[in-house]
Amino acid sequence: MNQKTMSTTEILPRPAVQTAATLKHRVREIRNYRELDALRGQWDLMAADSRPIASGFDYQKAWAQGLSSGKQLRVIASDGAIAPLVKSRGFVGPLTLLAAEMFEPLDVVGSTQDALEELAQAIRRTRLPVYLQRIPTDSLVIPALEKVYRAGAVVVKRPAAGAPIIHLNETWIEPESHLNSGRRSDFRRARRTAEKLGSVETLILSPSPAEVPDLLDEVVRVEAAGWKGAAGTALDADPIRRDFFARYCDAEARRGRLRICLLRIAEQNAAAQIAIQTPTRFSLLRAGYDEAFARSSPGNLLTRESIRHAARSGIATYEFNGNVEPWTRLWTEDELACCSLRIFPLSLTGMTELLIQTAKTFLQRTTKHA
Repeated sequence: MNQKTMSTTEILPRPAVQTAATLKHRVREIRNYRELDALRGQWDLMAADSRPIASGFDYQKAWAQGLSSGKQLRVIASDGAIAPLVKSRGFVGPLTLLAAEMFEPLDVVGSTQDALEELAQAIRRTRLPVYLQRIPTDSLVIPALEKVYRAGAVVVKRPAAGAPIIHLNETWIEPESHLNSGRRSDFRRARRTAEKLGSVETLILSPSPAEVPDLLDEVVRVEAAGWKGAAGTALDADPIRRDFFARYCDAEARRGRLRICLLRIAEQNAAAQIAIQTPTRFSLLRAGYDEAFARSSPGNLLTRESIRHAARSGIATYEFNGNVEPWTRLWTEDELACCSLRIFPLSLTGMTELLIQTAKTFLQRTTKHA
């Protein structure tokens, strides 16, 4: 459901009289996704290629448009930094990262350390607890928040699931060269098995916005025909994420960055991927395969070809974004290291949230050892 709350709130330190310096460093809080467009240019500039792709403006706005009625948008923005946050409605509940439900690495964006510290001060003035679920361990917002909350809060930093990544060079034009002989043999066997069924073709498409709906429908169909469909985690069983991808793919197609990758066997789509390609990165966001072609390992064959495509394009990194899985270990052991950061201010809401989380941890441990 779209947000219907007030659009913009100023978060300004007292006194209320605004000096020239105050105006220069004004901090805003946006609570309506329609107001986000005013931040697009600044956001895109700061969400550089070193940031997780999901921290970009289009990804965040696409998720904000479908935000559930139980969440309130709380995007805090200054001249040099933006924190895309949400809060569960009601008294208790921390500020969390927008789109955290997608389980991709996310980050706050900022141009300088000073700007991030100013943003951290604005977050602190809310007096709300904060939970950043999966951010890069080298994110500059971490030292900014730790500095601002040095006194007057309980800060807990813990490791979180990393995201697999390949640092590409020209050797990745032949991806199999990075596999052992047994794995290379597996790929040759899979390819032969596919060819026995008919022609084998790989398509790396850069669709126009008009082409996106039909291609997305095909990706959803392929994914539902595999293990994700059986497990109930495919997009066809998740209208919220399906609608998100429709909005996000349309936005990225308009920028020319969307890639729909298909592996066709006997003129049927056996595997599919949704990815974003920039001059420096190929970022995989969704992948699936049709179980009817499982003996041909279509998912692995398509991943090999999209890696090859990225290397041929001179791209620096191939990013899997999700968690480390056996199929990603096939290609790389490198990963974007991530952590979580919980902040409990010495306020009524902060201490209430700390008590709730402490009780949850105690119950989980008690149940586990019962």
